[in-house]
Amino acid sequence: QVQLVESGGGLVQAGGSLRLSCAASERTFSSYPVGWFRQAPGKEREFVAGISWRDVSRHYADPVKGRATISRDDAKNTVYLQMNSLKPEDTAVYYCAAPERKYRIMVMTTTSGYDYWGQGTQVTVSS
Repeated sequence: QVQLVESGGGLVQAGGSLRLSCAASERTFSSYPVGWFRQAPGKEREFVAGISWRDVSRHYADPVKGRATISRDDAKNTVYLQMNSLKPEDTAVYYCAAPERKYRIMVMTTTSGYDYWGQGTQVTVSS
């Protein structure tokens, strides 16, 4: 089982930036594709960004294209989500997730594609 811990959230003004981190206990975390999701009160959990094994591919949801960058540091078993030009509508709890299957070069964009989830980190953007 893969244990995931998100960090880096906080309160920022509109137009500000945050870098979220997803740290894994699994030593072979570099072999997994990883996704970032977010969930606002009263809304469904939605895909934000994903990165494949070996960083072969990346995918971003339309609302964050041009403002978000996903990356990974395999030596640290960590995946990052850099978010710039934050908007109030970005306010949500952000989660990282990984599937059971390793070595995938495609990014899954639905919650059903993932099996392991972190506890989430709160991002609040004030207007």
